[in-house]
Amino acid sequence: MKTLKFPTAQTILIIIAGLVAILTWFVPSGKYDSLAYNKSDHTFTQFSLEKTKQHEATQETLNGLGIKIPLEKFTSGDIWKPISIPNTYKQVEAQPQGIIPFIKSPIKGIIEGADIIFLVLIIGGLIGIINYTNAFDAGISWLANTLKGYEFILIILVTSLIAVGGTTFGLAEETIAFYPILIPIFLAAKYDAMVPLACIYIGSSIGSMCSTTNPFSSIIASDAAGINWTTGITGRFVMLFSGTLICILYILRYAQRVKKDPTKSVIYNQKEAIEKHFGNTTNASLKLTFRLRLILFIFISCFIVMIYGVSQLDWWFVEMTVTFLIGAIAIGIIGKIKEHTFVDVFIKGAGDLLGVAIIIGIARGITIIMNDGQISDTLLYYASNTTNSMNKGVFINAMLYIYGGLSFFIPSSSGMAVLTMPILSPLADGVGLGREMIVNAYQYGMGLFAFINPTGLILASLAIVKVGYNKWLKFVMPLVIILLVFTMLVLTISVYL
Repeated sequence: MKTLKFPTAQTILIIIAGLVAILTWFVPSGKYDSLAYNKSDHTFTQFSLEKTKQHEATQETLNGLGIKIPLEKFTSGDIWKPISIPNTYKQVEAQPQGIIPFIKSPIKGIIEGADIIFLVLIIGGLIGIINYTNAFDAGISWLANTLKGYEFILIILVTSLIAVGGTTFGLAEETIAFYPILIPIFLAAKYDAMVPLACIYIGSSIGSMCSTTNPFSSIIASDAAGINWTTGITGRFVMLFSGTLICILYILRYAQRVKKDPTKSVIYNQKEAIEKHFGNTTNASLKLTFRLRLILFIFISCFIVMIYGVSQLDWWFVEMTVTFLIGAIAIGIIGKIKEHTFVDVFIKGAGDLLGVAIIIGIARGITIIMNDGQISDTLLYYASNTTNSMNKGVFINAMLYIYGGLSFFIPSSSGMAVLTMPILSPLADGVGLGREMIVNAYQYGMGLFAFINPTGLILASLAIVKVGYNKWLKFVMPLVIILLVFTMLVLTISVYL
């Protein structure tokens, strides 16, 4: 009898899409009214089931709609998406998603996710080009010799720096670009591929979970809750430092165990296949020449430019993709790669990440099914009603779990903020808590579940590293439990201080 294998990421997402489609047959469809600010004529537009209304953009209008958010949050552009209006939920005609919408959802998701998909494919092409020049091999050989005996510094640096990116400007999707670069370096340091995967993904997740200045999380959520984004920031800094320290110690403990005994690796049976794919040997005969140094400089500069553009220039996927495309062309010129060879290598490199692109599309398709079935608002409505008559400690931990659960259906942090904050943040008033506690519960709940959320980025990340979802769960679940207990303890103490 053959041993059953854990399904691939694509199959897992297809199964989830099917279950969500079935859910639309049982969960009532419903919608909240939404409010959008029109900068051109300084008005609000209220979208409801019956009709669309225009309102003057005044604080009185917001107060009349039960939205306790200062007007300047809209006029300054801090809130740029339509927000849900409290106490406007209505059930609508059921929109169950049958077999045809289910079949169409991955295609629709690929089309809707074209921005990030093209970024992934262009990065794949860039990786193919730089591998062709042997710059990676030469650089890894140099780094392995330089850090000999101190390889653990890599773990601390990578996890910390990516956590800083996550907490400051929401470094998340962009980390997909880092895996092909860092995995060969960690393999050369005698770690397994789980270590760089953990450093990158966990670093991003803990940083986003404890967002401080992240405009797509803490700032937009605070604005939508009607409070200043600096309210509660001290506690989030403490949580960021503590959470990152816990994660680094967890990864270091695993990494040292694997380095001493490779059979302790949770992916030991994939060791040869992963090393063959990424390479784990350093060629001592390869010298880091001036040309190869220049190629590596351009390659690294692409990421520096991307990070600066996203954090300072309001760049998004188009600009990021162009940055990597220009980098690939520049490396091709410096490496004296012939035009026909350049195209062939670039296309092959892009093809290596095609599976990742498909995973991203299928995950987007799940969101499309939920939106078309109009069940997201219904789930939010019932979630908001579960916290009635709770004491402070139970209430805040219930909010943590509610946000963790909702993030399966709404993995976008900014989408979650504008959809839920106007509805859930006023609940804090009724139990005598500051609304910053709801913002914290939102961030911590979404962030914790992001460690394992199959509708988020984890499956795409695993596909790049060639690691199964079951192996990831085996590795990360003890850390998730530790962080969950720690987070619940922090939230419980903070509401009574």
